[in-house]
Amino acid sequence: MGTVTTETHAQLHARHRAVLPDWLATYYREPIEITHGRGRHVWDAEGRQYLDFFGGILTTMTAHALPEVTAAITEQAGKILHTSTLYLSRQAVDLAERIAHLSGIPDARVFFTTSGTEANDTALLLATTYRKSNQVLALRNSYHGRSFTAIGITGNTAWSPTSLSPLQTLYVHGGVRSSGPFAHLSDGEFITACVADLEDILGQANGQVAALIAEPIQGVGGFTSGPDGLLAAFKEVLDRHGILWITDEVQTGWGRTGDHFWGWQAHGQSGPPDILTFAKGIGNGMSMGGVVARADVMNTLTANSISTFGGSPITTAGALANLQYLLDHDLQANARRVGGLLKSRLEAISAANPVVREVRGRGLMLGLALSEPSAANLVLEAAREGGLLIGKGGRAGDSLRIAPPLTLTVAEAEEGADILDTALKQAWDQLGAGAA
Repeated sequence: MGTVTTETHAQLHARHRAVLPDWLATYYREPIEITHGRGRHVWDAEGRQYLDFFGGILTTMTAHALPEVTAAITEQAGKILHTSTLYLSRQAVDLAERIAHLSGIPDARVFFTTSGTEANDTALLLATTYRKSNQVLALRNSYHGRSFTAIGITGNTAWSPTSLSPLQTLYVHGGVRSSGPFAHLSDGEFITACVADLEDILGQANGQVAALIAEPIQGVGGFTSGPDGLLAAFKEVLDRHGILWITDEVQTGWGRTGDHFWGWQAHGQSGPPDILTFAKGIGNGMSMGGVVARADVMNTLTANSISTFGGSPITTAGALANLQYLLDHDLQANARRVGGLLKSRLEAISAANPVVREVRGRGLMLGLALSEPSAANLVLEAAREGGLLIGKGGRAGDSLRIAPPLTLTVAEAEEGADILDTALKQAWDQLGAGAA
């Protein structure tokens, strides 16, 4: 599977700290280097094997070293790696046709980018140009990327290093169901209250608003979401005002939630969004993102615009193979089935452990809200020691994020749940001992 390096993790970390930014976060008290993977497993530079329940932040969507994707990338690499959008690309057209059809957006156009951040940046450029307004609605606790523009619509203060922004952002309720002023309400009452909040915010806007951007399930926010139908209720208000709806599917897309191919479809009673952004999983590790929009919205730009790296021959070749594998093997159904089993296990584990406040999410996008941030750090470390990689999130850093590749087997789900059970017990023992 590969060779173990002679340089230790500690030695590499020291070099890392000497040359990379202080704000570049790494997991674990003693960060690790992942050198290779296969299926749902990865290995580090010191030879340890891990079951991967995070997929490089929800990016390894199908599997590590998936033969079909590796073959497509290898074949394309032997031909040409790069041309830019100044030239026609058969792979880019093929992929755009597939995604336009899958998006559910009528008369759709697709623009490829290199990341989810860039995709959201582009969506905001389109919406603000189309509506001739820099006012944007976003959900509280949101995260949409790390560019200057994307930070301006990030409602999660833990990931927003500056208050400066080219946008005037108005934040509305609805991203978090279990906390805040509406948490005590029923789902129907919650939606009604959030819609009233949206109407109130629009009454305070200075002129017309360009768009509402929302993650159907908030990723960095800790896999939180409002009730199904909330965004559809929002869309009824948006449509009356001519405001565009941007759905950020960077983490929720491609069937990960199990019940739907796109996260917006849980809220789709009022029809598809005006703009959809995607990234992460479609490339299965390759740098791939993009925007889907109605033709009149996509074509609103009048100045010259190209992309040097977006939709390159090699990334689109890999993405086409990855998407074909996902569809051929109905990985959405696997996410629903195996994700449902995993969630049931996590609910049973959590019912017996006071360190867990809430089990969240759907499909293979599951979260655990813990009693405090220190608990999340303890579980993260203990899970790694047990051979399991998971993620962390939430504005206070008090949530665990669980998002394995969509080929996860039942046996692997059980194995991961067992490791998490042990890690959660260890965290509660340490926290309980401290309280005592």
